[in-house]
This record gives sequence, structure tokens and C-alpha cells, in this order.
Amino acid sequence: MSTRATDTTRATDTTRATDDAPPPPPAPTAALRRRLPGSLAWHLGSLALLAVILYPVLWVIGGSFKESGDIVGSLDLFPGDPITSNYTSLADGIADVSVSTFFYNSLFLAVGSVIGIVASCSLTAYAFARIRFAGRNLLFTLMIGTLLLPYHVLLIPQYVLFRNLDMINTYTPLLLGKYLATEAFFVFLMVQFMRNLPRELDEAARLDGCGHLRIYWSIVLPLCRPALITSAIFTFINAWNDFMGPLIYLNEPGKYTVSLGLKMFVDQEGLANYGGMIAMSLVALLPVLAFFLAFQRHLIDGMATSGLKG
Repeated sequence: MSTRATDTTRATDTTRATDDAPPPPPAPTAALRRRLPGSLAWHLGSLALLAVILYPVLWVIGGSFKESGDIVGSLDLFPGDPITSNYTSLADGIADVSVSTFFYNSLFLAVGSVIGIVASCSLTAYAFARIRFAGRNLLFTLMIGTLLLPYHVLLIPQYVLFRNLDMINTYTPLLLGKYLATEAFFVFLMVQFMRNLPRELDEAARLDGCGHLRIYWSIVLPLCRPALITSAIFTFINAWNDFMGPLIYLNEPGKYTVSLGLKMFVDQEGLANYGGMIAMSLVALLPVLAFFLAFQRHLIDGMATSGLKG
């Protein structure tokens, strides 16, 4: 009798557990049918956008393996009979100037600009963000206001100034401003980053006898590494691709940068060696790409990974 009661109780419990269990999910067929058109349109649109973005890149790569006469007006992305003479001819130089000279000059300006921007702008940003002095807000506002001045408005006054100082055909006009914190955007970027650092760090350092220079060098700079590397990357790219500045201040082909070297592929009669120009353009992208890949992982670093955690 007890055995039957026990079996009945188990059956009842099993039935209740079955009744309390959630119903099985509905078949996903209907939901998939409703989402399929939108998902298909989204993927097709993404592929179309990707094709539009990649087309110029593929055209440039294919053009570097074509004859100059086959580049303009050709609809084929890649030639049927590719050539490598556009790359090998770069070893001969342009107008008796080695291509390596252009790359060395550009690298010198780019590295010098990075050092100047990181050093001067970080020091200026520290003064605005961590030191209280009379007229700080006014000076900071005036500095931000310089962002409204177009670059071309300042070209003539700067050229006249450097010509009177006998600095034309030198790299001084291209580098001097970088060491005087004239790039207001990078100063603003670093100021905003430094303002988020806890003030307790400065107070603790002062108790240990540190002055502003020691706090700036040993505490603030290590914690501002993401902002510094971001500024360095953009400065390197801007200096490497700069065309207007070297065009105005440099007169000798031996001092030309890569951007001016590309201009030399067009002769005085208007005839252009498009194949060599495109090949050199692709080679000129390699230093910028390498610099970006070397430091891009630091762009996503935050203060939490810079030593602020307990």
C-alpha cells in the first residue's frame, strides 16, 4: 500500500514539475523570415560601402604596376601584364636626387615635430591644468581662439618674418613652432586629460618635497601616456604629409620632403610619370603605417591602466 502511495506521489510531483516548466520556445522560422530582408539589406549595403571605400586603394595598387600611358583612362583595376619598373626606377632617384634623401628629410621633420609637440605642448598643458596663476583662464581662452585662425592667413606674415631672419631654405621655420607650443589643439587635448588626474597625487608629491618639474616629469607625464601618444601619432602623420610648408620654405631639391619629391614626377612641360608617382606614394605610406601600428595599442589605454588603481 505504501509503495503505491509513493508511486502516486512521484507521478503527481512529476506532473506538477512538467506543468510548471516553461513552454518550449516557438520555432524561430517566423522571426527569421521577418528579420531576413532587413539583415540582407544591411549586409548588402555594408558590402557596397566597403567596395566604394576600397576601390581607390585597389586602383592605386593596380596603377603602380601599369605603364604611365595605361593608367589614365583605363577602367581595369589590375593590368593583364603587370610591370615592376615603376618600383625599380625609384632606385635611380628623381632629377639626380636619391629617393632615400626625400624619405630621410621627411623622417627628420616628422620625428623633430613629434619631439617638439610632445615636449612643449605637455609642459604648457601642465601649466594650464595644474598651476593656478593670474590670467590663466584668459590665456587659455586666447590660445583656444587661435584655432579659429586659418593656416593660410598666417603664411605671408610668417614667411616675411623668417625671410627677415634669413631662415628660408632651412628646416627651422617648419620646426620652430612645434617647440613653442603653437599647436593649440594638442595643448587643449592634454589639458583636458590632465584635469582628470586626481589632485591628491600632486599634494602627496609636494609632501615628499617635489616641485612642479618633478611632478610634471615623474607623475603627470606617465599618467598622460595615452594623450601623449595620440598627439605623437597625429603629429607624425601631419608632418609626414605636409606639402604647403616645405613648398614655401624649401628651395633646394636636396632638402625636399617626400611630398615635394612626388611633385617632381611632373616635369616643366606638364608631362607626368604617373606610374612612378603612384609607386612612390605607396612606398611613402609604409613609414606612417608602421608608426601607427607600433603605437596604436596605446590609444585605447585609459587612466585605469596607467597606475591609478590602488
